[in-house]
Amino acid sequence: MRMAVEHAIQNNMMCLSRHSSIQTIIRHPFSSFSLSPFHKVTSMQHVRCCHNPLSYGAAEKEMSKKVGKKEHHLWKKRDSTGSGQKALNLVRIVSELPNEKEAVYGALNKWIAWEPEFPLIAATKALRILRKRSQWKRVIQVAKWMLSKGQGASMGTYDTLLLAFDMDWRADEAESLWNMILHMHTRSISKRLFSRMISLYDHHDMPDKLIEVFADMEELGVKPDEDTVMRVARAFQTLGEEEKQKLVLQKYMCKWKYIHFKGERVRVRTDAWDEKC
Repeated sequence: MRMAVEHAIQNNMMCLSRHSSIQTIIRHPFSSFSLSPFHKVTSMQHVRCCHNPLSYGAAEKEMSKKVGKKEHHLWKKRDSTGSGQKALNLVRIVSELPNEKEAVYGALNKWIAWEPEFPLIAATKALRILRKRSQWKRVIQVAKWMLSKGQGASMGTYDTLLLAFDMDWRADEAESLWNMILHMHTRSISKRLFSRMISLYDHHDMPDKLIEVFADMEELGVKPDEDTVMRVARAFQTLGEEEKQKLVLQKYMCKWKYIHFKGERVRVRTDAWDEKC
């Protein structure tokens, strides 16, 4: 029996010597286990557990866990909590104001007076709400105020503002904004923004301006969508340039299109090709 105890002690010491980390030994649940030749061993279960590699692996994983470092960012995280309520509050404020620039800008400045940073998320949501309600004058006022603060200069804001100019019959202001966008963001103007400006000129019966925007679109390598191609073709037809109209249709208009008929995808000839080709 004594020989068995000595053999177990030797095996236990060999297991502990494989792990040089003192902290691992201290944290191990059986590290304080010790035997002397005079102890009576009633069970060898604890000795066998020392040979289990999983117990040491768990202990090592526990030691390998380090407290994460606190990250310091150079920017502020924009908190969207409560932005919906702020947006509704902004919509309520501007809806109750007279249609005067000084009154609107003064109320908007008060709205952000106690904000630690500009509430861009709330202001963008307010623009979306005003757009859905077709309050185009308020959309123009809020969008111009945002841009005057150096905020919201994105393609989405420009698209909303151009739409508001279109619906409020302010083609001159839309042209000024478009020239600024074309000068500042020449290589990053999206297809959607080009389509918006072409739609505006088509709505206001300005085919010459429409063709100029389309020329810039071609120069920058932006491929027009089907609606834009049809508007450009109508503009060339209005100007009496039918040859250019056919060239535009042949270059950009697809000869075939796919529609769903009785649950199946069917290829049909486009109307433009039926009429012109």
